Amino acid sequence: MSKPGNIYVEPREQGDYAVRREGSKRASDVLPTQKAAIERARELEPDKKPNVAQVQNTSVGGPDQFRKTR
Repeated sequence: MSKPGNIYVEPREQGDYAVRREGSKRASDVLPTQKAAIERARELEPDKKPNVAQVQNTSVGGPDQFRKTR
């Protein structure tokens, strides 16, 4: 049974990616690439789409924060 809440993939200052559950203080896993982190998030929560931090500027002036993966 999966835990409630969302799961996130976020870039870290060290250049790798953290997989973190909503409300957690520590990452569930840290991986070297965004692709590997997304795959790990899907393993941890197979019934949920991971929210992935997106680094791109939008027309409203700031970076988009998260997007759902397919």
